[in-house]
Amino acid sequence: MMMFPFLKHRSRSVHGEDAPSSPESRVVVSEAETGGACTTLTVWRKSLLVTCEGFTVIDSNGDLIYRVDNYARTRPEEIILMDKDGNSLLLMHRTKKITLVDSWGIYEAKDTNGETKIPKCPIWYMRKNLKMNILNTNKSNVLAYVFSGSFDKKNSYIIKGSYKCKSCKIVHVPMNKTVVEIKRKEVRTKGVRFGSDVFDLVVSPAFDTALAMALVLLLDQMFS
Repeated sequence: MMMFPFLKHRSRSVHGEDAPSSPESRVVVSEAETGGACTTLTVWRKSLLVTCEGFTVIDSNGDLIYRVDNYARTRPEEIILMDKDGNSLLLMHRTKKITLVDSWGIYEAKDTNGETKIPKCPIWYMRKNLKMNILNTNKSNVLAYVFSGSFDKKNSYIIKGSYKCKSCKIVHVPMNKTVVEIKRKEVRTKGVRFGSDVFDLVVSPAFDTALAMALVLLLDQMFS
């Protein structure tokens, strides 16, 4: 059943054979994996629950894929990315409460008896570029750095662009390849206009869509 027909996008769906595997198994970019069609998801900066702030993520068929419902409206310490049924997928946690640099750990979350279980070690880290905080001297346009929990240099990324303008690229550093793009939503219907709260998330087949959305959530915390 199509839930959001007005957000339908002509792109590959993440259902069926294209469904994403775990965040760890699809993020190592290789020459053999860079071909194929990208997955385009529509991100709506709005929770489906009236009492919450959050995000709603729609696939190319207009179906709900991911959701985020935050009850804490100011500077949350934790954010949980859920699937359409409300099952926890990834949990983001601030590494320090008081610091000059906004830094987060990304954990693979598992639901057990209605409770979210979190492993001791994060599978990914994301850190805001320090130069964004000091006199705005960021001439390289790098917003943040992403690296694996094992600090493997083969799994390192930078995020460049402007989140405010919804124009960002996530680049795999070792191969200098763009694996994720954040773009303004294109208007295809006359009389329909999307604001900055609705945008496209374009993910290459070599990257996990859930992890891509987790990075969007952290960009929103760092630059909104």
